[in-house]
Amino acid sequence: MPEEILNQNQAEQVAAEQPPALDPDSLLEVRNLKQYFSISTSFLKNTDLKAVDDVSFKIKRGETLGLVGESGCGKTTVGRSILHLYKPTGGEVYFRGEKIDSKESITRMRQKSAMVFQDPYSSLNPRMTVGDIIGEPLDVHHLYKDYEERKNKIHELMSIVGLSSEHSSRYVHEFSGGQRQRIGIARALAVDPDFIVCDEPVSALDVSIQAQIINMFEDLQKKFGLTYLFIAHDIHIVEHISNRIAVMYLGKIVEIADAMEVTGNPLHPYSESLLSAVPVADPIKARALKRIILEGDVPSPLRVPSGCAFRTRCPRATAECALTTPPLEEILPNHFVACLHVHLKSEDQEKAQKN
Repeated sequence: MPEEILNQNQAEQVAAEQPPALDPDSLLEVRNLKQYFSISTSFLKNTDLKAVDDVSFKIKRGETLGLVGESGCGKTTVGRSILHLYKPTGGEVYFRGEKIDSKESITRMRQKSAMVFQDPYSSLNPRMTVGDIIGEPLDVHHLYKDYEERKNKIHELMSIVGLSSEHSSRYVHEFSGGQRQRIGIARALAVDPDFIVCDEPVSALDVSIQAQIINMFEDLQKKFGLTYLFIAHDIHIVEHISNRIAVMYLGKIVEIADAMEVTGNPLHPYSESLLSAVPVADPIKARALKRIILEGDVPSPLRVPSGCAFRTRCPRATAECALTTPPLEEILPNHFVACLHVHLKSEDQEKAQKN
């Protein structure tokens, strides 16, 4: 009998040590991703800058996950680390059920994934023609039989993003900002990807052009069944295109839920402040809304506050927040929040302070 109990305990221990099973509906799964950069200056010796610190999420096939936060919070680093443009310091990335941890798996992932960069002015080689820029992924992955097939694929990709195939021999300086971003999108589509990281793809464009590019992303998703990680600092743009939204602050995700849930019922104080900063066209509604002004500056990622990183600017912060790092917990169905005082709204906190 004691031997049976011992065997049962050992089996339970082994089961507990096994990682959770992968979600079969997820195209991409990120677990405890960490990306640290070693900094060494005359003032700082061998200090780690924690750009991404223990980030986890899933993206289902055909879904768009919006990743939003202030500049410098680690959004772009998440996207680059997923694609192994930066080698992650820690954590795991699974793509189409395969763990991405070897040269061969990285190659397979990159054959079915791509990235659209923020700045169309610097992400395209000025010495290459538009045709060669779009055709470069075809060359790298050997996706054509002969020169004629290569030319036809390039012309087809240009047509898909609304560019004339006659312009394939031109150089990028001859195009506007919106057209350059279309070239970048055509280049991303060249490998027939399942997954695209969109790294603030409209932030460098005029407002009128932004809507055109966003609509094109949505049309391409419907046409080709694409899955997006859409990175932006404007939560209004993210809300428009995303199925779910993850809010990031100082290297950590502090809230993640359906897009309508995050924008309509934000539970983290940082999410509340981001939404309060969104401009409202109706002046009557704008006056009725309460703007949440965060005090202080964003802490340096080299000196992240103890406990909750947001506590130095948070209206709900207590002494407990300096001692405990809040885990990302499911507060409502499919609504995850990292806050020790998630049920205490800012208004309630103000009343408590007055009393």
